[in-house]
Amino acid sequence: MLQDFASPYLTLLRNRIDLRHVPFSDRGARLMVFRDGDALQVRLAERWLKQEPRLSAYRDRPPLVDAWRFTDADGRPLPLRVTTYAHRLDVATEVGDFSLVFVDTETLLVTLPPAACGLTFAAHLDHCQTDRRGGILRLTGDIRRNLAYTTNAPLVRNATAVASAAVHTVQLGFGPHDGTRALLINITPRLGFNRWVPHPQIALDAAAQRWHRWFAAAPPVAPHLQAQYYYAWWIMRAGLISTRFYTTREAMTPSKLHYVGVWQWDAYFHALAYRHVEMPLAKDQIRIVLDHQRPDGMIPDAIHDEGTVTRLTFPVEADVTKPPLLAWAAWKLYQTDGDREFLDEIYEPVVRWNDWWFRYNDTDGNGLCEYQHPYSSGLDDSPLWDDGMPVEAPDLNTYLCLQQEALGWMARAIGLTAQAERWAARAQGLADQMLGHMWDPAAGLFWACRPPARARVNVRTPFNLFPLLTGRLPAPVAERLVAHLTDPATFWPRYPVPTVALDDPKYASQVMWRGPTWVNVNYLLIEGLQRAGFGQVATDLRRRTLEMMLGDKDIFEYYQPETGDGPPKAASTFGWSSALFIELAIAESREIAR
Repeated sequence: MLQDFASPYLTLLRNRIDLRHVPFSDRGARLMVFRDGDALQVRLAERWLKQEPRLSAYRDRPPLVDAWRFTDADGRPLPLRVTTYAHRLDVATEVGDFSLVFVDTETLLVTLPPAACGLTFAAHLDHCQTDRRGGILRLTGDIRRNLAYTTNAPLVRNATAVASAAVHTVQLGFGPHDGTRALLINITPRLGFNRWVPHPQIALDAAAQRWHRWFAAAPPVAPHLQAQYYYAWWIMRAGLISTRFYTTREAMTPSKLHYVGVWQWDAYFHALAYRHVEMPLAKDQIRIVLDHQRPDGMIPDAIHDEGTVTRLTFPVEADVTKPPLLAWAAWKLYQTDGDREFLDEIYEPVVRWNDWWFRYNDTDGNGLCEYQHPYSSGLDDSPLWDDGMPVEAPDLNTYLCLQQEALGWMARAIGLTAQAERWAARAQGLADQMLGHMWDPAAGLFWACRPPARARVNVRTPFNLFPLLTGRLPAPVAERLVAHLTDPATFWPRYPVPTVALDDPKYASQVMWRGPTWVNVNYLLIEGLQRAGFGQVATDLRRRTLEMMLGDKDIFEYYQPETGDGPPKAASTFGWSSALFIELAIAESREIAR
């Protein structure tokens, strides 16, 4: 088998990619390789809205390449023994060993054993033409995708057949050779193809070195965190998609497998991790959402290759965005590298974004903003929205307080002293408004309500505690909130913090935002506890969160708060959970080292 240079990171992640729940992919690629028994599949991380109007239709789309089998010289399928690494797949068979590696974002190289062998696959494409070195298959119509397969091995069989109106089968046979031959598979929407076959050893070494450099750039962490930490870094690199149409920057998907596109507040959490290894990439997670800011200041909920999500008709019809955490995240990037030019670049767009909230989302004019659409909260199915919209929510106004505080710091850093003072005053004023309108001394909670009648939203969630994040509350108020947070009967099970209180009638431990623990909620609360002077509680929450995330080899969208399991519908290989595991692991390791 062709070897590559030794890297402790690549060895550490041996067989972490199971090819069933976790696909083999690479930075910028839209290709995902899965295993189905003794066959492989290639799926595309793409939405095709012209053909499939349903937003999540790509999850049910058949593989572009299916029933990919390795064969002997007579075309008989071979049983496989697959070993996975971050950078390559090794496939052992009775006729020899194959390896798969990405050459570029659209191209896989398959190394071939010296003995005579073969390969077959089915392609969901409707036109095929063979040639001396392989062939080209195309999907025509509104959606155009092309596949070129090319080999520099002796090609003794190159047979294709029409299996159905939009499926072709390909049977390839390769003669014996010196062990340096390969098959190139290029899948692209472009008119041109990559049909230049590199030397296999060079391609394998290049892939190994790319991944090694990525892992080596990350700050070191404590030994007990390393395996999950570098797996999180694998997710952060493999989850990136290349630029295409509306996807104006290289950006991270929440999960290539479950959420194709770029979601606004996910992008902010992703940026926090990237700042440790590649600051331009971190800043592009912020720039891509600003690229699509509307003239009125609103930033889209999500960005896909074919457009943006700015308005939905379900479950209500309204504009849809995401929580205003942009300035909060940007300031963390500035604290890392001191790039004043970046603050200058984004300051006015963030001001317009902040103004949009207060201009269009304070329907009762009391200085506190409301969510008009459930999805704008990011808490899509939370019971906070069960009685309808709009909802004046403590979490939203906490975010706006943090945003205005960060705008003040940004203004001061770029020399706008008078504006800095105004932002500081506005941040404090918003904290005071929350105390005056939302704080319930009897319950010891901040309540959401529905204007104009101000009917209380009578469900207890950690978002009733979120004004703690501001660090601006009177000590008795902060103490009441922390008492709720650390109560084992409400928000402090084995793996806090559930997104609905354990003893609330609407608690459901495995239903998305109706009970499970989310890592981003914990991360924000940890920061708030530190700001409010509850450092030991923050440390305890950080360690419980890390323990929860170490309980499974994968990293999930959300977790069952009493067991730490990933619920059945929780997305795997999840971006912001990975990014924030990285953040928490670095913080924990630095504290251990002190």
